[in-house]
Amino acid sequence: MSVHIFNTTEVQDFLRLASGLDQEGGSPRIKTIVHRILTDLFKAIEDLDITSDEYWAGIAYFNQLGARSEAGLLSPGLGLDRYFDMRMDAQDAALGIENGTPRTIEGPLYVAGAPVEQGFARLDDGSDKAGHLLVMHGTVYGANGEPVPDAKVEVWHANTKGFYSHFDPTGEQQPFNMRRTIVTDAQGRYKFQSIVPVGYGCPPDGPTQALLNQLGRHGNRPAHIHFFVTAEGHRKLTTQINIDGDPLVYDDFAYATREGLVPPLVERTDAASIQAHGLSGPFAEIVFDIRLSALVNGVDNQIVDRPRLAA
Repeated sequence: MSVHIFNTTEVQDFLRLASGLDQEGGSPRIKTIVHRILTDLFKAIEDLDITSDEYWAGIAYFNQLGARSEAGLLSPGLGLDRYFDMRMDAQDAALGIENGTPRTIEGPLYVAGAPVEQGFARLDDGSDKAGHLLVMHGTVYGANGEPVPDAKVEVWHANTKGFYSHFDPTGEQQPFNMRRTIVTDAQGRYKFQSIVPVGYGCPPDGPTQALLNQLGRHGNRPAHIHFFVTAEGHRKLTTQINIDGDPLVYDDFAYATREGLVPPLVERTDAASIQAHGLSGPFAEIVFDIRLSALVNGVDNQIVDRPRLAA
């Protein structure tokens, strides 16, 4: 039998008590957030007639999610990361700011401290023999439309098994494999050599995929390459490009695909192209220029402070 007690004085007073709103000390901001979340949860329990069994199954799920360190994977899978991007886009629109290169989600697999190279970097260490040679390059432009020397282009991506260094369960990859920071040259150019990454899926036995199964959704990502781009006087750009031709380019479980972030991948087999890049055989080429936006009143108003691995 469904009962309705949410709007009673007793329950509303209890929500204030549980959130610490009637207590001195603590953080007013945290109290406000906890009060809102508890209020919404109490209301959902009543409106959906959530049972105690269902609630405790949810508690067990969160324990499993933490034990498997998958909260950062579930977040984009439920669209929360994309929603924050949508809010930032809306804030830019309200301020009349145009982003040349769209932002998109960071994902949970960044590692700080990658080796720094000037202008050009070799990302992979050559150990992934299944990899197809990739050359990617472009120019970083500032808010004034001019190339930006000394911009930092941080780049990271997966190998042909869909694993990232520092998170590879096989233990095959060396630290910072396929991770570098490239400082643009005097003409604002960056370039790197690596291998074409492949897409990957959530661990099939993990809690993220278990929930996606209940939603009737897959947990796969298209092949992609991540970027952080920073330059003096500009806001940090967090973005990633998807590999053109991947069948999941527009069916990403993490909702990271955006127009302007699927540059063409061109197979180069002619001798002139091979020689121009100092290579010995065919390769895939991606040209991707990056356009930054200026600080807002001298401040990066959308910088994201979140826990990140450092090695």
